[in-house]
Amino acid sequence: MKLCMYSLAITFMSVACTTPEPGPVLADAGTESMNRPEPEFGLSRQSLEHDGERREYLRYIPSSYRYDSEAAVLLSFHGGGGDAESQLMVADMRNLADAEGFLLIYPEGTLLDSGEGHWNPLPPGPNNKSDADDMGFTAALLDQLAQDYPFDASRVYATGYSNGAGFAYGLACYLSDRIAAVAPVSGSMYGDMRNDCAASHPTGIVIINGTEDMARPYDGYPPWFLSVDDAVSFWTRHNGTDSRPETERFTGGRNPVERLHYRGGAGSADVVRYKVEGGDHLWFDLDIDGADLNRVIWDVMAAHDQTGLR
Repeated sequence: MKLCMYSLAITFMSVACTTPEPGPVLADAGTESMNRPEPEFGLSRQSLEHDGERREYLRYIPSSYRYDSEAAVLLSFHGGGGDAESQLMVADMRNLADAEGFLLIYPEGTLLDSGEGHWNPLPPGPNNKSDADDMGFTAALLDQLAQDYPFDASRVYATGYSNGAGFAYGLACYLSDRIAAVAPVSGSMYGDMRNDCAASHPTGIVIINGTEDMARPYDGYPPWFLSVDDAVSFWTRHNGTDSRPETERFTGGRNPVERLHYRGGAGSADVVRYKVEGGDHLWFDLDIDGADLNRVIWDVMAAHDQTGLR
């Protein structure tokens, strides 16, 4: 399925367009949850003020969520020219959130002068075409979410498509104290990140790219984008994984897929690469022993917290 680069309308079961009143961060969720209203289950649009702008996101609270359970959080970032609704349409993880009990967030980027939605994956610098403080927005979003829905701060995960995948790499580097694992799909790690990435802990990462992707070439686009092999090498060195990966091939989906799994062991984190042979610039339709792309992403990331493998 190709990502449509325009806003797609969706019907919400529950819509809340005002900024929620802040509540206390729970030290003992089991005790204080008795004083809280029933969670606002389902999908809603939320907003917050950050850096002088109104920023929006879609929030999905699974029916399995309870205030006395510390759930994980999964952030899913749209591609360039997209928005939160378009990411939901191609990467709808609501059923997975229901089954696994995590809080699901689809943030929305700001507009470039061209009118395209985007994410700013790099700190300020000469190679950065944007001055949007998207790292700060993501941190503020997590702070707001924690006021109303307690979660396990050591289990915040990020995935994204295309430009959103590049932003997921950026979060792993520049918001490392808030992010446990990332899953960039059809995206590239920026060349600048190889030199100034400030990841402060072993970071679980699952990297999914197609070999025929012209927008984010598998072999990179120097000096702006690293090749997939270079990105894998960066994170295996950072995490201190085994030097030899476990390799498997899968042929159940639309394209043959090669998986290389570099295991981290105790005190480290895994690096997993999915090479989609003949794959284009897509959120892929995979079948990995019966698991689709959403399940593949979740299973790798959920095995980690900020200490590495759980």
